Amino acid sequence: MSLRIVVFASGAFAVPPLRALAADFPLEAVYTQPPRPKGRGHRTQPTPVQEAAAALGIATLRTPARLGAEVVEELRALAPDVAVVAAYGLILPPELLAVPRLGCVNIHASLLPRWRGAAPVARAIEAGDRESGVSFFVMDAGVDTGPLLERIALPIGPEERAWQLEARLAARAAEEVGRVLRDYAAGRLVPVPQPEEGACYAAKLRKEEGRLDFRACASLLARRVRAFDPWPGCWFLHRGVRLRVLDAVAVEGAGPAGTVIAEPLVVACGRGALDIRSLQREGRRPLDSAALLRGFPIPLGTRLG
Repeated sequence: MSLRIVVFASGAFAVPPLRALAADFPLEAVYTQPPRPKGRGHRTQPTPVQEAAAALGIATLRTPARLGAEVVEELRALAPDVAVVAAYGLILPPELLAVPRLGCVNIHASLLPRWRGAAPVARAIEAGDRESGVSFFVMDAGVDTGPLLERIALPIGPEERAWQLEARLAARAAEEVGRVLRDYAAGRLVPVPQPEEGACYAAKLRKEEGRLDFRACASLLARRVRAFDPWPGCWFLHRGVRLRVLDAVAVEGAGPAGTVIAEPLVVACGRGALDIRSLQREGRRPLDSAALLRGFPIPLGTRLG
């Protein structure tokens, strides 16, 4: 089946589905966010999708900073059957949503209606969910509220990190996106309204969320270490030095919250204790806790926080 497809995507999650679409369909255009300064050097960098589209040889690549009337007219001229949206990062206005004949199909990294919003992968791990998945839905004016075409569940591994789960979800989305679009266009998949039961919102991650508050439950802090990898990361301060926690597990233990109660670095929490297994000082390489503490001691009884 021939379909005229336009893609709106920016983040790394969208790259595998983009590659799968480009292998199956002649893409009319790819829209992605413009290059922006990133990192310590504030060097201007293209989005992962822009890099992937260039490598795929996609001729029509657009990087508008906003989706105004000009972009809507461009899209009308392309006359797409469907637009595929994934990790785009800009809100599509109603005028644009109405242009494709079959609407705009969003690929979302959760089992909707659970975890609508900007950070579904991290919030699922943080909450201790046992499964996540990929949802394909037809967009409406709400935030991830449109009718569902398909939901595909995947288990979350007990030690899985956000970047690992996102990569698995992206790979599964790539496997299914062509089939979903063909079935939708042929009428074999009919959009079904999302249930409101179980709906919740995955708020955008904030940098300050990464600071560990040892008054919290150890299990929650261990999940945050995995959920906030790679960004914003989890950390604490000791003697004015910021230490990033790379690996930690919840264990049994008790004491005043933030107190080091066992070697090499087991910290009492509001409930249970956090066994911090590896860390990284700013500007240094990652080390296991025992190795790092040989050069930067944190003795038993130290109160962190």
